[in-house]
Amino acid sequence: MQRLSGLDASFLYLETPSQPMHVCSIMDLDTSTMPGGYTFDRLRDALSLRLKAMPQFREKLANNPLNLDHPVWVDDEHFDVDRHLHRIGLPPPGGRSELSEICGHIASLPLDRGRPLWEMWVIEGVAGTDCHEDGRVAVMTKVHHSGVDGVTGANLMSQLCATEADAPAPDPVAGVGGGSGWQIAAGGLVRFARRPLQLANVLPQTVSSVVATVRKAIEGQAMARPFAAPRTAFNASITGRRNIAYAQLDLEDVKKVKNHFGVKVNDVVMALVSGVLRQYLAERAALPESPLVASVPVSVHGKSDRPGRNQVSAMFSSLHTDIADPVERLKAIAEANSVAKQHSSAIGASLLQDWSQFAAPAVFGIAMRLYASSRLTESAPVHNLVVSNVPGPQVPLYLLGCEVKAMYPLGPIFHGSGLNITVMSLSGKLDVGLISCPELLPDLWEMADDFAVVMEELLSAAG
Repeated sequence: MQRLSGLDASFLYLETPSQPMHVCSIMDLDTSTMPGGYTFDRLRDALSLRLKAMPQFREKLANNPLNLDHPVWVDDEHFDVDRHLHRIGLPPPGGRSELSEICGHIASLPLDRGRPLWEMWVIEGVAGTDCHEDGRVAVMTKVHHSGVDGVTGANLMSQLCATEADAPAPDPVAGVGGGSGWQIAAGGLVRFARRPLQLANVLPQTVSSVVATVRKAIEGQAMARPFAAPRTAFNASITGRRNIAYAQLDLEDVKKVKNHFGVKVNDVVMALVSGVLRQYLAERAALPESPLVASVPVSVHGKSDRPGRNQVSAMFSSLHTDIADPVERLKAIAEANSVAKQHSSAIGASLLQDWSQFAAPAVFGIAMRLYASSRLTESAPVHNLVVSNVPGPQVPLYLLGCEVKAMYPLGPIFHGSGLNITVMSLSGKLDVGLISCPELLPDLWEMADDFAVVMEELLSAAG
């Protein structure tokens, strides 16, 4: 068995019926590349072979009432791919509205904690085509955040995919094994007994991080503050319903802007998000005077020796939506990102992971219910939205023999922060996934369509 880290487990504790904690992706596939031609059964068989080499997809949660620590992963002895792989068809005309509607419904459904925490939905009838003849199908994946972060999720998808349509399945890999109830409880007791020592080790780093933050604040070199974000329509309590939209841009256009203004790809991504939000809110006479604040996940893979599948920290960055000129806005965002990265580095890569080890389900649950039911979700949002940038491979990918034309990533949303915008660079494209709650943002497609407009605005400025 393998015990979850505190950060992994926190995504279990944060989960409520209105706040499911899984991450999703929607893939647009060309089935004409599939060896032997596309059939659902052939795709299912190919998936079964690949899963033998991916033990994470065959593991489920296990716990014990006497366990004083976090749950564990164990092999599912009764794993059945048919419990996770589903097949549905889009109603005509099978356009983006029909696809996003059904994907939004799938995203709202919780995962069964009695089984491995993932699902894959094969959606046929995309664009009104016959996938056997015209070669179009969509695949939506769902994986619980307790098992993946942005990097590990991208790595898992890369393992499912190959760089050749007829690539053989990799060799089988053994899983983590099983664990009896007494083993789970005994291991949890040992880990619980070590917590005072762990706390003593964490406190000096915490004090150092606080001192560094105060020093940077005095010098004007601190990242944006939490709870300082202005209120918008998507900063409120969310429901269990989800709506989805997406966009695709050319990565070369992003790089052209990056090179012309001497910034980073992530700065351009943030500027795109900023321009889209500014335009969307201004058109509705709802643009706040103060700039919106984004929470940006920061990967600490390779920088931390802590166990766990989520190796991530976070920084708060100003989107400078108060600046009208797109070039000045881009430069201000680049400067804000630089400051936020330096501040985030000063805090320490493992601090969030260390403190989350002390997370307790009851404390998380009570705190989340209190926050969701209070007016703080509207009057004092922690941040306005989550913006995540996941780098992907720049070579053609094939999922189970089908060429991947797009992969739109979708992260979770939270009470008080009902919008998540995640982008992935893949095979020369920048795929943008937006997810929200229809009660807060019923016209999400209008926001998604603005990405092309803002991209053209930046390209024009770059000459």
